[in-house]
Amino acid sequence: MAKKQTAEATEQDRLDSDPVFGYRALPGVADEMLDPHGNVRPVWQRLLSTLGRLDETDLANRFARADRYLRDAGVFYRAYGGRGSSERSWPLSHIPVLIDEAEWAVVSQGLVQRAELLERVVADIYGENRLVQEGLLPPALVASNPEFLRPLVGVKPADGHFLHFCSFEIGRGPDGNWWVLSDRTEAPSGAGFALENRVATTRAFSNLYAETHVHRLAGFFGAFRDTLQARKQHPDDRIAVLSPGIANETYFEHAYIARYLGFMLLEGEDLTVVGGRVMVRTVAGLKPVGVLWRRLDAAFADPLELNQSSHIGTPGIVEALRAGSVSIVNALGSGILETRAFLAFMPAICRHLLGEEQKLPSIATWWCGQQSERDNVAGNIERMVIGPAYSTRPFFDDNGQSILGTSLCEGNSSVAERLGTGGGKLVGQEVVTLSTTPAWVRGRLTPRPMSLRVFAARTREGWQIMPGGFARIGSGDDVAAIAMKAGGTTADVWIVSDKPVERTTLLPAEESFTRNMPGSLPSRAADNLFWLGRYIERAEGALRILRAWHGRFAEAADPNMPLLKDVTDYLAALDINARQPVPDSLLANIDSALFSAGNIRDRFSPDGWLALNDLSRTARKFHATVQAGDDATHAMTILLRKLAGFAGLVHENMYRFTGWRFLSIGRYIERGLHMTRLLGHMSGPEAPDGAYDMLLEIGDSVMTHRRRYNVNTAALTVTDLLALDPLNPRSILYQLNEIKTEVELLPNAFVNGQMSPFYRETMRLHSGLAVMTPEAMTATVYKQLERDLERLSDLLAQTYLG
Repeated sequence: MAKKQTAEATEQDRLDSDPVFGYRALPGVADEMLDPHGNVRPVWQRLLSTLGRLDETDLANRFARADRYLRDAGVFYRAYGGRGSSERSWPLSHIPVLIDEAEWAVVSQGLVQRAELLERVVADIYGENRLVQEGLLPPALVASNPEFLRPLVGVKPADGHFLHFCSFEIGRGPDGNWWVLSDRTEAPSGAGFALENRVATTRAFSNLYAETHVHRLAGFFGAFRDTLQARKQHPDDRIAVLSPGIANETYFEHAYIARYLGFMLLEGEDLTVVGGRVMVRTVAGLKPVGVLWRRLDAAFADPLELNQSSHIGTPGIVEALRAGSVSIVNALGSGILETRAFLAFMPAICRHLLGEEQKLPSIATWWCGQQSERDNVAGNIERMVIGPAYSTRPFFDDNGQSILGTSLCEGNSSVAERLGTGGGKLVGQEVVTLSTTPAWVRGRLTPRPMSLRVFAARTREGWQIMPGGFARIGSGDDVAAIAMKAGGTTADVWIVSDKPVERTTLLPAEESFTRNMPGSLPSRAADNLFWLGRYIERAEGALRILRAWHGRFAEAADPNMPLLKDVTDYLAALDINARQPVPDSLLANIDSALFSAGNIRDRFSPDGWLALNDLSRTARKFHATVQAGDDATHAMTILLRKLAGFAGLVHENMYRFTGWRFLSIGRYIERGLHMTRLLGHMSGPEAPDGAYDMLLEIGDSVMTHRRRYNVNTAALTVTDLLALDPLNPRSILYQLNEIKTEVELLPNAFVNGQMSPFYRETMRLHSGLAVMTPEAMTATVYKQLERDLERLSDLLAQTYLG
């Protein structure tokens, strides 16, 4: 008997020490993988079996694949802190959260009811206001609410609905039931990240995902896309995602969703209101916008009637809403529904408006502006979390910790006195004990607290709940550590069926199709593409000069030799320090290129973005480590190769439409300016010895010169090859040839049968240089050509980018 007990104990010890099968739930806490008896739920058994068959190396490789995908795709969120903002990698928890389809159906029913309830509430607040009149909502929670936008009172949405896309933070309590922790109706974020979580997690568990009947997410997005398409009032209306811009925490998601659904990505400055209609500024003129999926807070949408200090909105948006010419997702002012104090009144409002109890209750909440509720909070203060009544976010202090009600007990004043003096501005909520889910921590499965963010979209068939979402996973046992800024992570959520599920896709099912031309290019996007081209070419020009300089310095070791001093002076005039191996100005140009590319992430390929970031990282590394001479020459060669790789990706992969033309014109103008300035400075009669050879090296034309001219380098041959040869991709005339070709295909190149001023100036420049001879190319001619190219850039901006 003793031997049997010893054997059982040994087996139990082995299981307890196993990184997978040694998983145990926390006492008194519900767990997603284990039922109340400690048994693995059926929906988790296949995943647990898969993990049990993998050794530590296999798992590490799988997790690395998922992380590599997120890194290669450029998935990030922007974190703000005391030292400003920074881009941070998306923190994926590699173990998905699995929920049975039948249980999810119950959750979905509750969330559909809640979405409809919220729609009815916000319609009343900005309409008849009967909830206040009948005592179901305290007047102060509406009238004094910073999210209440008075100019929107009485403004009915064009499509009749205030809410179109919502999210809900939900959690499972110790009793196993789901609770709503908060509602998100202002500008819900995270749906795009849920998609990326899904892709990354399937990279880690591709076989398991294929074998498991997991509901796909594409159908949810497809239904919402089709619904927004149906909201257009005119066939030529555009649909756009309205973003606050690149500085926003979730800008990556804005660009990702716009690209995924085929919508334009716009910012407030891209829009204007003309005759009560919202129009987008494009290179082809003003074009109408019929639907805006806004991702900026409503108060900033219109500086004319809402927040006057807003620099990211569009004056006149509210006017367009009154005219009923545009649908906005969600309606301006709907953020009032996120007010935490509203949760205290939702049960009664649900019974009043829907005639039924809430299927998915909110976390217990008491508004301290009422005596009985205030007394209840004071009497149970040790079980309460206290926070602002008008808050739209969870109650955490500056350190990310819950603000417990017991903190009010500190000091001389009683809890009742403190609540009495400012009760109308406070709410109390029960301390949340969230369920746990397995996370892979330090080589083993470990229980971590979890909440789910679930999304609801209004479709033509009614509200539809995303079959999944993303889970917030805590970094420790504290619920407050779920926030990503507190070290929390996110995980994919798999809704698992016991039978095969439909494998939906956003691609059309029909064999026939219509080839749609790309939409009109917003002027701001064209501006960023144009300057991306210029900054990249400016960086390449500087690299080529610096490589030639350091190569000669390595041989002579004398920076004061005539040629090196002449080039040093030339570079200094361009704010480039030749003696600094990787000058600050070169880094600034690469950073400017990154910034321009970042502003058009929805139009920029992930490969191109990776290549540009790799160039930036390498340049900064060399900036800190490289020495002048051979070391710098080698570094410049590496940077040129990386830059050529980026240029090749763009050249080979970018669709040849309007955006491509602006990027190319920017490159051609900058390359033309680069060669014009160089030849004007280094090809005259006073040029130091070796200047012509250096010009050919910078222009990557040494071998071409040897083949085409049976003489040594001379002023006339160098000028002919680098300025006037139409077949040399480094020559000035070649750049003007290419500019002319691209300009001919731009919108409005001809106006009423006549050349536009920009096209006319391009033709004048091209024809003027095409008839020149090498002998006529003097320093004065180069100087005038430089001014003309700069003027050409200004004319392009006036014509298309204003």
